[in-house]
Amino acid sequence: MNYPRFPEYITDLPDNHSLKVYFEENEFIKRLLVELQMASPSEDFQKFLNVFNQVCEIEKRYARKENQLFPFLEKRGWYGPSQGMWSFHDSIRDILRAIRAQLENKEIQSLNENVRLLIENMHHMIHVEENRLFPNAFQLLQPEDWASMISGDEEIGWVDKNRRMSVAAEPSNTAPAKSANVFPDISKLKMDEGVLNLEQINLILKFLPVDVTFVDENDKVAFYNRGEERVFPRSAGVIGREVRFCHPPKSVDTVLRILEEFKAGRKDEAEFWIQFKGRVIHIRYFAVRDKDKKYKGVLEMSQDITEIQKIQGEKRLLSWDQ
Repeated sequence: MNYPRFPEYITDLPDNHSLKVYFEENEFIKRLLVELQMASPSEDFQKFLNVFNQVCEIEKRYARKENQLFPFLEKRGWYGPSQGMWSFHDSIRDILRAIRAQLENKEIQSLNENVRLLIENMHHMIHVEENRLFPNAFQLLQPEDWASMISGDEEIGWVDKNRRMSVAAEPSNTAPAKSANVFPDISKLKMDEGVLNLEQINLILKFLPVDVTFVDENDKVAFYNRGEERVFPRSAGVIGREVRFCHPPKSVDTVLRILEEFKAGRKDEAEFWIQFKGRVIHIRYFAVRDKDKKYKGVLEMSQDITEIQKIQGEKRLLSWDQ
């Protein structure tokens, strides 16, 4: 498949501009897909596996689009990518999972069809991005949108790690100044039990071994905790976004039903557990109500319980020195 060179509007952008990064990543992905097509899992399994593992980094790109680019497009009135393109992302994720399962089960002879589908779908995604998504985004979004996007993009990460590390280190005149993350010492924030200041609250939420997201009574994302290792990626672009656009299209109906039941007061909790990247993830939703039982929002909590499931018996002694 032949691709045009970068259009002029991309060439003239600064190196850390999100759109320029997307185009550069596409060039990297095209090269990876050629390598994947040429690699033979039956003749050199390890080489094929290494290339495939690099291709799987595409997940970072899709998460970045879903959590960064799409929310800004929604704010400017374009909702199509949040629906149609996200579904396409999930289709590619399904193929990646299928190939991963075949590799783990050494089903080498049955790989070819899924590899062909993967390459075909990724090429189609590149075509749609470069001929519709990115040109429209360039026209719709304002300079302040792109400037706000940079820090969140870096937080989620890049497909081509080596390329982006060098660019991320370059100074930017468009990037917003990063917060020093210093909170005023408010010494009397009275909680139901005890007193905490803002810094303490932030640190407690940061170090919780659980992903926490709070959606207000208007179905807008108001908060997420920024832990060291989140189960699901989040970035600043999600704040203020309608929660229905924060989930894959195939699960939106379930999310909306949960909200409806919570608001009506018929239910207070919903839970799921899924397999995600070889880990067991426990996801719970809790209705948040004030003292008068009025609905104020929903708390979403996700936790990796893979190791917890293995616990047996008792452990009463400190094991640091063992």
